[in-house]
Amino acid sequence: MPRKRLKVAVLFGGRSAEHEVSVVSAQAVMAALDADRFQAVPIGVTKQGTWLTPPDSERAITAIRSERFRALEEPLGEGILHRTQALSALRRIDVVFPLIHGTNGEDGTLQGFLELAGVPYVGAGVAASAVGMDKALQKAIFRQHGFPVPDDVVLLATRWRAGQEAAAREIEAAVPYPAFVKPANSGSSIGTSKARSREDLHDALEEAFRYDRKALVEAAVEGRQVEVAVLGNDEPEASPVGEITYEGEFYDYHAKYEDPNTRLHIPADIPPQTAEEARDMAIAAYKSVDCAGLARVDFFLTPQERLVLNEVNTIPGFTPMSMYPKLWEHAGLSYTDLITRLIELALERHEEKRRCV
Repeated sequence: MPRKRLKVAVLFGGRSAEHEVSVVSAQAVMAALDADRFQAVPIGVTKQGTWLTPPDSERAITAIRSERFRALEEPLGEGILHRTQALSALRRIDVVFPLIHGTNGEDGTLQGFLELAGVPYVGAGVAASAVGMDKALQKAIFRQHGFPVPDDVVLLATRWRAGQEAAAREIEAAVPYPAFVKPANSGSSIGTSKARSREDLHDALEEAFRYDRKALVEAAVEGRQVEVAVLGNDEPEASPVGEITYEGEFYDYHAKYEDPNTRLHIPADIPPQTAEEARDMAIAAYKSVDCAGLARVDFFLTPQERLVLNEVNTIPGFTPMSMYPKLWEHAGLSYTDLITRLIELALERHEEKRRCV
C-alpha cells in the first residue's frame, strides 16, 4: 500500500521589501519537492498582506513563473484566506515551509502564528527568528559570547529626529568613516548605504529609517565575504565555506540578485585552518541564538586572515543557485534531499516540543 504523502504548505511572498525574492525561492522549492513523499500546498501572501487560498496561490505562482522578480497581485475579492480561515487551513497541513523573507516572515511573527496553529514548520523558532532578524539584538548576543563583530552604534528614529547634529556627533565618536548604515530589521541589503561623511550619514539614516524605527551604524570591515551553511537542530552541522565576489562597492541588493558578474566560489580559496575556524564559529553562532533547522552564517575575512562575524540569516535565499543549497550540494546533499532533510528536522523538533507540554 503506498505511503500517504505529507502535505507541505509553502508560504511565500509577504509584505516585506524582499517579497519578490521569496516568490523565486518558493517556485524552486515546489519544483524540487520529492513528489513521492510530499504534496506541495502553496500559500501566497501579497505585498498588501492578503493571504491567498492554495488554488489562487497556485495560479499566481504559475502565472509569474517566467518572470523572476514580480510581486503577487492583490485578488479582486475572491481567493482570499482570512485569519481564522488561514488557521483552519494550516491545521490541515502536516508541515509548513516558510519562505517569507524579512518582516512578518523571518522575524518571529509568522513563527508565532504557526505555533498558535500547532503545526510543525521548517526553520528557527519564535525567539531565534526575532533575534536573527534584529541585527542590533543579534550583535549584542554575539558580543556576550565573545564573537568578533564590527563596532557599531544603534540609533532610534525618535532620537535622530530630536537632534540630528548631536546624534551624528555621538555616532562619529564611536564609529569611524567609512561606515555602513542599515535598518536593524531588514534583509538583502535593502535600506543599506555606505557613509563616508556626515552628509552621507544623514542621507543613509533617512534611508534606513524608511524601513525600520531602529538603525545600525557599523564600522566598515575590509575583507572578503565568506559564508557557511548550518543544518540541524540541537546537533547542527556546518557545510564547507563559500565565498562571494562582486563588482560593486559592497554586496548590495543589485549584486545579490541582479548583477550577472556576482560569483559564488565553493569551496572558498582560504587556508584549511581558517575554514575550520569559520565552520566552528558558524555552529557556535547558530547555537548562541538557539537556531533550528537552517541558517546561513556570514563572515568578513580580513587581509590578516581574521574572521569577523557579520550575521546569522535564518531564512537564507533558497533557490537552487543560492549560496545555502549550493554549499550543501558541494557537500553531497542535493537540493531535493536538502528540502527533505529540513522537513524531517521540522517534524523532529515539533515532536520534541510536544513532549514538553
